[in-house]
Amino acid sequence: MELSDLLAFASSEVSSTTVTLALLVVFVVLLYWYSTSAFSKLSKVGIRHPPPLPFIGNLLFFREGFWENHTKLITEYGPICGYYIGRQMFVVISAPEVIKQILVTDFGNFTNRTKPNLISKPMLDSILCLRDERWKYVRSLLTPAFSDAKLKEMIPLINQACDVLLSNLKVYADSGRAFDIQRCYNCFTLDVVGSVAFGTEVDSQKNPDDPFVKNCRTFFEMSLFKPLLFLILSFPSIMIPLLRILPNKKQKELNGFFIQTIKNAIVFRDQQDAAERRRDFLQWMLDSRNSADALAGGYFDKICPATTSSQNEVPLVDKTPSEKAQTMLTEDEIAGQAFLFLIAGYETTTSTLSFATYLLATNPECQEKLLQEIDEFSAKHMVTDYQNVQELPYLDMVIAETLRMFPPAFRFTREAAKDCVVLGQRIPAGAVIETAVGHLHHNPEFWPEPEKFIPERFTEEAKKKRHPFAYLPFGAGPRGCVGRKMGLLETKMTLLRILQMFRFKTCPETEIPLQLKSKATLGPKNGVYIILESR
Repeated sequence: MELSDLLAFASSEVSSTTVTLALLVVFVVLLYWYSTSAFSKLSKVGIRHPPPLPFIGNLLFFREGFWENHTKLITEYGPICGYYIGRQMFVVISAPEVIKQILVTDFGNFTNRTKPNLISKPMLDSILCLRDERWKYVRSLLTPAFSDAKLKEMIPLINQACDVLLSNLKVYADSGRAFDIQRCYNCFTLDVVGSVAFGTEVDSQKNPDDPFVKNCRTFFEMSLFKPLLFLILSFPSIMIPLLRILPNKKQKELNGFFIQTIKNAIVFRDQQDAAERRRDFLQWMLDSRNSADALAGGYFDKICPATTSSQNEVPLVDKTPSEKAQTMLTEDEIAGQAFLFLIAGYETTTSTLSFATYLLATNPECQEKLLQEIDEFSAKHMVTDYQNVQELPYLDMVIAETLRMFPPAFRFTREAAKDCVVLGQRIPAGAVIETAVGHLHHNPEFWPEPEKFIPERFTEEAKKKRHPFAYLPFGAGPRGCVGRKMGLLETKMTLLRILQMFRFKTCPETEIPLQLKSKATLGPKNGVYIILESR
């Protein structure tokens, strides 16, 4: 080979390497630009936030959970601040007037929760995930299911589950040993959900291999593979559609089980005479399919945070008969609401009962005051019903203060449909507004000595003096928790039944203070160990 040929060959090799390196540099630059390009939106509207990392944003800021880090974020970056999870921007709010503006005044722009990108049926058809008009109409059909008249019919089902719980607790009380009462509450609330929402009677503690129990446990134990989470956050436009297509056998089997359970129950009940049908949440949803009143009424409830017990009905837009017929619940939507009942009613009620038990055990003077009220109630009423259970004001205060100190739903979101200004602060379209309920409930401006358990904060006189949006354990406005009254009734009935028989006592195994987990909901991280003392 001649010298000219060698030079030509070397030149071509250099050119090829140069082009490759140039393309590589361009790719890296573009990749870096993509990984950070979404992180300027908050700064442009004057919302401060921690420095985000490429691709994942501020994910590591919340690696230990959101409870304490919300306070850290607000303390450092202000009452309206933000963060990024992947490419999604979040705006954190904690001032009552701002919260009121978002949840009530400007509700039309903040109607929806975060988009359910990776959620599948049956959860996808629940009111948690439904959006805009479809959410409004399904909500209007569900609201009557939580009326006082319907909740009265719930008492026997709750009492039946309480009988099983008390039988299991008596074993621990007789032994005198310390035990984790949260485990018992887990079984109890699962029994209530199975009974009320799925028409399935189980004893989760004694029959852990029951198919319903096993599938529920499997669902709550599932988690996303961390490298997969990184890919989803980094490339959502590619990964989310891909994951919807790719088969997930375990998830499909779980979803199929719950959907089929509901559909089997629907077929069975449709074959029964009306008088034979079980009176529960599932049946109320089935009744709504043929209820002219539910459709014609067209109402949805508006949660009033001032009392957390009153509802204001807001009329929907009138519809033609054909349009109304389309609003009836489909079988998939019935399954979706039952599944939401499982998700919303299982962990939150378990955590509320666990926290209340811990607070009463560690504040014996409050427990004695409550026991005195319960003893007076028991002497007056042989049987507990929906009416007389309202005659326990101190128990109401104990539950309210528990939900202030440890709100299981300590954060909730709304999505900004379009650019807007909220009390002088610009909010960009697509931002997810996150209400930091935990920080709000521990703000000394509204709650002096917030770390102390003081049920008297919730006397009628004290509530009137406080900002109505300073206490939000169930959210507020038209999209507040539809099952709020049911959750409070279940908690109240359970504590009443337990404390009629037992007293909560601390022991060396009791974790003081409690360690908390706060990824999705707030709960005790390591259980609640106590001793039960028979009365």
